[in-house]
Amino acid sequence: MKRMNGLVAILAVVVATGCGVAQTVNSQSRPVTHRDKLKQDTVIQGYPCMKRNVYLYADGKLSECWVSQETQFGEALIPRGSIIGLKPDGSLWQANLAHNTRIHDVFCKGGGFLGPAEGAGTDFYASGKLWQCSLAKNQVVQGVPCRHNDGPLGILYALWVKHQDYDLGIEFYRNGKLKSCQLSKDFGGQKKNTLWKSAAK
Repeated sequence: MKRMNGLVAILAVVVATGCGVAQTVNSQSRPVTHRDKLKQDTVIQGYPCMKRNVYLYADGKLSECWVSQETQFGEALIPRGSIIGLKPDGSLWQANLAHNTRIHDVFCKGGGFLGPAEGAGTDFYASGKLWQCSLAKNQVVQGVPCRHNDGPLGILYALWVKHQDYDLGIEFYRNGKLKSCQLSKDFGGQKKNTLWKSAAK
């Protein structure tokens, strides 16, 4: 029974991931927003928002919209059709990328057939620096061999069969140094598929 309960819990994670539930490393919650519909492409707080639904805070400031053109979002140049999210003070929060996108030396996973909401969230520090994203492919990042997010089946395998911790993304410190990632191969005395964590910032 315990094994079955564990499988149910894991499947819940897999389903959430497969359906593109935004995975943000920031535990702080945003205030309630309300939805509005733009009648035409509109620039809001410097961001080109697409003619479709937008989400605004109670004071009218932008919370979330789909960008109508390639847009600079912090240190990232995100593609048209991505969804951006801002904090109440206007600082960066998160983006759901329309497709796989390179942010500096990291190739972050975007949406698929169903659009950007299908993909994992890419999070930013208020400074605009990349906080975390799910990798679109195995990559060597700052000398560390990091594993990509290989979807629901890979997550299920790692959690259930291998009985290992599974981290969905790669994470960075505020200064841009690598903080953690899942290893794509044995490295530094650690086995493949285990979570590597930096010993220093």
